[in-house]
Amino acid sequence: MATQTPAPGAGLRETKKQETRQLISDHATRLFIDQGFERTTIAEIAAAARVAKKTVTNYFPRKEDLALDHQEQFAASLARAVDARHPGESALAALRRAFDDAVASQDPVAGFSGPEFARMIADSPTLSTCVRGLHDQRAHRLAQALAETTGARPDDITVRTAAELLGGVHRVLFHRIQELTLAGHSDDRIARTVGAEAAQAFDLLEPALTDYAIA
Repeated sequence: MATQTPAPGAGLRETKKQETRQLISDHATRLFIDQGFERTTIAEIAAAARVAKKTVTNYFPRKEDLALDHQEQFAASLARAVDARHPGESALAALRRAFDDAVASQDPVAGFSGPEFARMIADSPTLSTCVRGLHDQRAHRLAQALAETTGARPDDITVRTAAELLGGVHRVLFHRIQELTLAGHSDDRIARTVGAEAAQAFDLLEPALTDYAIA
């Protein structure tokens, strides 16, 4: 079968779409930080980005999507770490390694969002609720991954308990990073603090999950 040549200009169109999306997101974040999430309207965001309101909602169907631009990456992160575990590595060991890597790189998905963004989330009931929902989604996706890798049913009590334990540690550590951010600590200091605290937190799960879901 002959290889289909991309239509001329397709790459430029996609680049333009990504640039427009980023422009809208950047203006929205600035307004949310300056005015608060609840007080900022879609019309204000559209005006700041010099696009139509319809353009904003085409790129971001929900207002909270404008503030939380990495929702899918966040929700899938734990399941992906389990799927990518090394031969002989347990789910716990893979997740522990992935979290250590995220702290070392000061990954925003792990909670390194900067003080202004962290304050925006903390001050908004809507965004705080959304973040809680994302943690729930992440644990649910993790349970699905654990069920698949162990051959168990998704509603198996061991799968559900393991997912909640592993997801719970990540939830606690995420909020710890946000807490230290709001307290004015630098990212480097937070990484050192949370790196040590994460070791303690994951150690608590070792007796129960050391040999669970080994690749």
